[in-house]
Amino acid sequence: MGVSENSKGLILAVASSAFIGSSFILKKKGLNRAAASGTRAGVGGYTYLLEPLWWAGMITMIVGEIANCVAYVYAPAVLVTPLGALSIIISAILAHFMLNERLQKMGVVGIVSCIVGSVVIVIHAPQEHTPSSVEEVWNLATQPAFVMYVAATVSAVFALILHFEPRSGQTNMLVYLGICSLMGSITVVSVKAIGIAIKLTLDGINQITYPQTWFFLMVAGICVITQLNYLNKALDTFNATLISPVYYVMFTTLTIVASAIMYKDWAGQDASSIASEICGFITVLSGTIILHSTRDQEPHPSSRGTVTWYVRSDSFKNPDQEHLLDILETEPY
Repeated sequence: MGVSENSKGLILAVASSAFIGSSFILKKKGLNRAAASGTRAGVGGYTYLLEPLWWAGMITMIVGEIANCVAYVYAPAVLVTPLGALSIIISAILAHFMLNERLQKMGVVGIVSCIVGSVVIVIHAPQEHTPSSVEEVWNLATQPAFVMYVAATVSAVFALILHFEPRSGQTNMLVYLGICSLMGSITVVSVKAIGIAIKLTLDGINQITYPQTWFFLMVAGICVITQLNYLNKALDTFNATLISPVYYVMFTTLTIVASAIMYKDWAGQDASSIASEICGFITVLSGTIILHSTRDQEPHPSSRGTVTWYVRSDSFKNPDQEHLLDILETEPY
């Protein structure tokens, strides 16, 4: 008995997660080395392009993305995309040992929650109808609902880049990851269209001559370049243990929504399955919230003692109104 197409997609998706999870760590180490000898990527520097470790991470990510792209040819997005949760485990464990980014017990609980939610989504994922030509894909891409989604996505990306990034890009990772995730959702539906064209061409039905194939290729290229640029900024600025799960949740959610609108993944699905998928999403989002909370529990990075002062501006105030100041000891001159 041969391997089913869904099984091929599953295997490729798992392999993709392993490569992508490792690439986060390699790129982060390369960015750290580059920052020590030049301008950080988070503030517009590009010295990381001269760092071999960053290129090793980039190559690893490319291999993972290729495997991921091929997986979309064999399986629906609602099956392939949630399996990206495996990259969270890999990157979190490697970051703990290689980047000294401590993964706390509650962080593990958050990761497990993400995985459980993803499994629920996969179990109840609907079967997808695969278009028989690029022209059919184009008809799906130009339907009013998806055109509205693309317009909203592009508007949100421009707002994040032009308005929010200059003001809070260095303090709120959702700015960078929002750009990556929004562009990523368009990337996936474009890559799936390209994959369908390649598969049909290899089967003897030439799709290369259709201009729609090249349009999808151009869109995918623009989106991937944008994703990589802002993902680099996010990795250089924020903790990799937090970036991976948050990016996963945002990317997965938007990708499934985009795929559902364009490819009509949920058409004909019963209410029970849809409710189960929603529960899966809630579980994943809960895991992300837990991971966020672990950041606030991390101790100060200073290895020296801490002197705590309670300052009263009014002697009649309650203890709850006291201002707490943490003054870290400094080395004597």
